[in-house]
Amino acid sequence: MRLLVVEDEARLARALRRGLTADGFTVDVAPDGVSALTRAREGQYDAVLLDVMLPGLSGYEVVRRLRAENNWVPVMMVSAKDGPYDQADGLDYGADDYLTKPFDYVVLLARLRALLRRQSDPRPPVLSHGDIRLDPATRVVTLAGADVSLSRREYGLLEFFLRHPDRVVTKTELLDRVWDARGVGYEPNTVEVYVGYLRRKLGSGVIETVRGAGYRLAR
Repeated sequence: MRLLVVEDEARLARALRRGLTADGFTVDVAPDGVSALTRAREGQYDAVLLDVMLPGLSGYEVVRRLRAENNWVPVMMVSAKDGPYDQADGLDYGADDYLTKPFDYVVLLARLRALLRRQSDPRPPVLSHGDIRLDPATRVVTLAGADVSLSRREYGLLEFFLRHPDRVVTKTELLDRVWDARGVGYEPNTVEVYVGYLRRKLGSGVIETVRGAGYRLAR
């Protein structure tokens, strides 16, 4: 696995490179937003660890430009900006995960492994099913042309269904892939609740319950 670490604090960048290399990753480091954008465009990376406050271009702008170019390399923002709006901005600009500093290395590694599991599927420019359209670059969801407001979890759940339109997916798989929460405080009925939210916003028939198995998009 090849990673790009974007971090302007040299000491932390060296520590991340040393730890991730010891755990079997090939690691490149970029110290600013401009070089990060160039490397992410030209390199074949499995994931990017991206600081927010960078010289040249902010991490927000780096991920926004990548997504606008349909570059879907998995991005985890790693930042001292720990406010809820900071995290929401990172995710809305197109980051796949957001980890606040200071962090434990073991947590970063676990989150990185989970991110790599989730992002193993191709990400086309626009996902659609019937009258539903989801644009990953802008995170805009529409139903018959009208915008639909979804929470982060609702969006993640819908995106997963749209990326696996012909599969029956279990509650456990959804918790692991959307919540990244296998055995970490969430119960299967959490999925039932959010499926209910999506049905209310997108139509009761959009997601089928497959008794004893899980859910799938209606055919």
